[in-house]
Amino acid sequence: MMAEKNILAYFKSPEEAEQAAQKLSELGVVDLSIDRISRYSGQGTERMMNTLGGELPSLASTVLDADITNRGAGILLAADVSASGMSDGGQDDITGRDILLTVVVEEPKHHQALHIVEQSGGMQ
Repeated sequence: MMAEKNILAYFKSPEEAEQAAQKLSELGVVDLSIDRISRYSGQGTERMMNTLGGELPSLASTVLDADITNRGAGILLAADVSASGMSDGGQDDITGRDILLTVVVEEPKHHQALHIVEQSGGMQ
């Protein structure tokens, strides 16, 4: 059995991650997944769908796509610079990279897989 390596890469859009995933699949992977992540717990896409249908529960749920069940957590999230629209949230490289591509490859393919991730806009 050959040794395996993993890659955790962050993307700005699902389309970028899917492009990388397609190229990685052609290379041959052991396992691959794409997920949306957040620095806040309780966030998901279902709340945004409800908001588009007319429900407007809070600023945090609308702007940050947060599924808030605790009023205090919603207030804190709404105070975040990402929700206010008054700031871009910072100048660091990871701002806006909320799509996580997780890949497991056989060790000999690891460097080639890393190159594909970088060429597709991913960041480790």
